[in-house]
Amino acid sequence: MPIKRTPREQRALRLATGTALCLAASFGVALPIPFLAPVLCLILLASVNRPLPLKAAVVLALVAMLTTSVGLLLIPILRYYPVTGVLVIGVSLFQVFRFGLRGGNPLIVTFLVIGLTMISSAGVAEFDLAAMVIGALVKGLLLAVLVVAISHGLFPDPPNAPSPPPAAPLPDEEVSRVALRATLIVLPAFLMALIDPAGYLPIILKAVSLSQQSSTTNARNAGRELIGSTLCAGLLAILFWSALSLFVHLWMFFLWMLLFGLVLARKLYALSPTRFTPGFWLNTLITLIILLGQSVQDSVAGKDVYTAFAVRMGLFLLVTLYACLMVHLLVARREKTQGLT
Repeated sequence: MPIKRTPREQRALRLATGTALCLAASFGVALPIPFLAPVLCLILLASVNRPLPLKAAVVLALVAMLTTSVGLLLIPILRYYPVTGVLVIGVSLFQVFRFGLRGGNPLIVTFLVIGLTMISSAGVAEFDLAAMVIGALVKGLLLAVLVVAISHGLFPDPPNAPSPPPAAPLPDEEVSRVALRATLIVLPAFLMALIDPAGYLPIILKAVSLSQQSSTTNARNAGRELIGSTLCAGLLAILFWSALSLFVHLWMFFLWMLLFGLVLARKLYALSPTRFTPGFWLNTLITLIILLGQSVQDSVAGKDVYTAFAVRMGLFLLVTLYACLMVHLLVARREKTQGLT
């Protein structure tokens, strides 16, 4: 007898299972930057309620390669004219975020931001590192698309499931302000990555996640949404790592990720209602994957995992506090301008 589930229950199961499976597969085959694949898989599962056709998957991989390769063109400018290069990237980020806020594909926006920041900063240090990041992104995306197809096969939406309503577009006068806010959130992480690309690339991913979350966060809720999700992810990462330490194995990594993913997916899809928005829980899960992925890599490299986690968590909180500050300052400036008029 088939089990009847609501569309939200199917999507929660699909998101948790797909993310856990992609995480295990990525680390199992030792992809470069292995936490990229599950993050991309999570974004795909959260934003698309149907599997991508093979043609669309190939096109998406090509788009990812082309958009991220934009950063390679900026490497000479950053090396020989650093101030001009940073200004060019700042203006480009602003235009990319405007494109996304006006209804552009969020995945293309993410790839363009990664190309402008992660690829260019890695290339300033070493061209081979930039090429490795592009290769890791494309490989991770192909794995993510495959896992998304498997997840949809395991937990398909019911035939009559309603499509989620499209997000309400921002007013034209708000687009530039929110795009500026997102740009100011990402730029400091990019500047840190120019100093140490290998160490600060995860910070860029966190900043990109925060910049997109801040697009739907007002000043009053900024602290609760941005800082709260980061702290929640840090606490969950500690619990996850402690549980995984009891029996270290790839399958246990998968099972614990499945359990934590199910808990967060239930909250994301309001099966277990909370006062927090879906963006809060999605950002929490993305941050959790980045923290865990980096901790596993630190462990393999023989580093002190706990010290590295404390430093990384401190940087994440610093970036998040800065994001909150940008939200408050720009909102205060808008209110002051409106008061004068």
